[in-house]
Amino acid sequence: MREHVAPFVYYLEVHVLCASLLCLATWALTSIKGGSATWKYWMWVVTSVNFVVPLAGFFNGFGSSHVSWATQLGTLADVGIGISRSAGGGLAFLCVWLCGALFMFTRLLVHLHRDRGESPAIVRSGPTRTWPLLADGVPVTFSTAAQCPSVGGLLRPHISLPLGVDGLLTRNELDAVLMHEVTHARRRDNLIGLVHEIALCGLWFHPLVWLTGSRLAMFRELSCDDSVIASSRGADLVTALAKLADPGESRLLRVGAATLFRHRVARLKASHPHRAQGAADLALILIYAGVLVACALATIAHTPSCFNVAA
Repeated sequence: MREHVAPFVYYLEVHVLCASLLCLATWALTSIKGGSATWKYWMWVVTSVNFVVPLAGFFNGFGSSHVSWATQLGTLADVGIGISRSAGGGLAFLCVWLCGALFMFTRLLVHLHRDRGESPAIVRSGPTRTWPLLADGVPVTFSTAAQCPSVGGLLRPHISLPLGVDGLLTRNELDAVLMHEVTHARRRDNLIGLVHEIALCGLWFHPLVWLTGSRLAMFRELSCDDSVIASSRGADLVTALAKLADPGESRLLRVGAATLFRHRVARLKASHPHRAQGAADLALILIYAGVLVACALATIAHTPSCFNVAA
């Protein structure tokens, strides 16, 4: 059984290395001023998925074991061999990883249970002003459990609004808030976030996976603001955010949204934040696609059938 440990560890090392290089490239590209937040968000989505799903590994199962230009990374292979030969060291490594993974998995279950417990408990039948219970086909509810406008559900998302928010915001401001939340719902952002949380359970020890999560969360919000800006409702969302951030109504604003408040407001107030960005978006996409392909090829080149890593 131990003879299979070294190839497995070696493949994991190569995969994490190439996924990390892609993450660093994504961070550099998305830090460049210019380009839409929406495209940058999807770049981080792909980067996150690449950590948990070794896409390049599938090619090894379809006949790439005789790639002529493949080379083995000797240093990484030695680590795998060392772990496979040291029963005590390998067991200690496995125990530490399992403890971290179990802690992160428990943390995820607690968050899912809490979010489920915060699902709409009360649907307001008579708000102070006439309001549809659907926003572009997405169910909208008013709930005492909701602390701020948010989207719940994975496959069938719904928008949950705090009870009384319709009395705090004007109709135009509430429209702008719903535009933002509808974008979350249509893209199934909760499901995407869950995929990343699953990746974090297995790669809890990797700082770049945590970085990916934070950037994913940031661009998730900024990209949803794009839909509001495109509808020329940025000013309405700014005033809505200002009211939701008011100390007297602070219960309506999530901590995560508060950290992005200044950045979002400055962006929403910009005169033409997305004007003539087609060229910048195209450049970002092409460069990112090139890096993604290069990382995939690097994984294939260094792991065909995991070579002959002898334990």
